[in-house]
Amino acid sequence: MSALENFEKMLAAGRDNALLRYSLGNEYLKAERYAEACTQFEAALAFDPKYSAAWKLLGRARMDLGQFAEAAEAYRQGIEVAEARGDVQAAKEMAVFRKRALKQLGEG
Repeated sequence: MSALENFEKMLAAGRDNALLRYSLGNEYLKAERYAEACTQFEAALAFDPKYSAAWKLLGRARMDLGQFAEAAEAYRQGIEVAEARGDVQAAKEMAVFRKRALKQLGEG
């Protein structure tokens, strides 16, 4: 059984939480199933809006979908969360990714 199948099985069994949704989103991202990845990252963030890693991968999934404005917004929120938590490295990474999203929009 693949990790994706295992996580889907856990979710179907009712073991729903931020980490499971994040892990499931990450597996969808690896499988290039970007819309499903976004749904899972959004669900993870509904559980924990301060989950900076989920913001980061939500931005990436939206970038891969060509949703650059939405990606920039995810990164903006992720930067705020990461800075508030003292996660300087995550904030720096998301700032770089946000610039790329804004550049795609002609704003960078």
